Amino acid sequence: MTIFNNKIETERESFRTSYQSKKPFKYLIIDDVFKDKIAHKIHDEYPKVDVEWDGTTYLEQQKKFEKIAFKKNSFIQSIFDELNSEAFLGWLNYITDMEEPLIADPELEGGGLHQSINGAFLNVHVDFNFHPKTRLHRRLNVLIYMNIDWKDEYEGHLELWEIDGGNKNLLEKISPKFNRLVLFETNEISFHGHPKPLKIPADVSRKSLATYYYTKMRPASETADEHNTIYINTEGAKGSIRRFTSGLKALLERIKK
Repeated sequence: MTIFNNKIETERESFRTSYQSKKPFKYLIIDDVFKDKIAHKIHDEYPKVDVEWDGTTYLEQQKKFEKIAFKKNSFIQSIFDELNSEAFLGWLNYITDMEEPLIADPELEGGGLHQSINGAFLNVHVDFNFHPKTRLHRRLNVLIYMNIDWKDEYEGHLELWEIDGGNKNLLEKISPKFNRLVLFETNEISFHGHPKPLKIPADVSRKSLATYYYTKMRPASETADEHNTIYINTEGAKGSIRRFTSGLKALLERIKK
């Protein structure tokens, strides 16, 4: 795993302990996950938003762009190849103590490069639970942030939530700082998102790499009927208004097509 900081291996026992200790769902935060030169090269080669990015507005998100196709043998493609490699899958299996081998998704369904601009938000949600093509069970998310000198006033923190009926508890608010990895299991209670709209200058964007991992089966206690992404409002009246205006914008976009 040549792109990663050596501590991925030297500190893996403490990473495993930290991940396993989290409740009600497991997660882990690692800073400086890539070697410094690699991280800065990713940042410097991060593509600007253009027509090749998918920036479709939806009811629960807007001003978020995704890109999953890259030139063969390009530097960015090589990073995703490493994130989907057998070596990294083995490391993830060790950290998470998954009951069966994790399977990568080379097509990066829902993942790839993400980039959000001023005003962007993504409401709190749990992810789709089956891959739409392979029908594998979605089990794990890896997000790696590429934002140099990110300021708290920019918002855009990843929020992890415990939601049980009408009870909502913010577990952790994670700044999307440069070269920070967030790993968390995906199940029916792993609520997450960045629901507060970005407040950033025009020359700044919120950048992240996203890879998702799957298994052939999953424990019966975690199995649910197939569903798409399930959203929940954690922002009260402001969230409801934001959701309405985003839905209207999405409708207008589709009418124009």
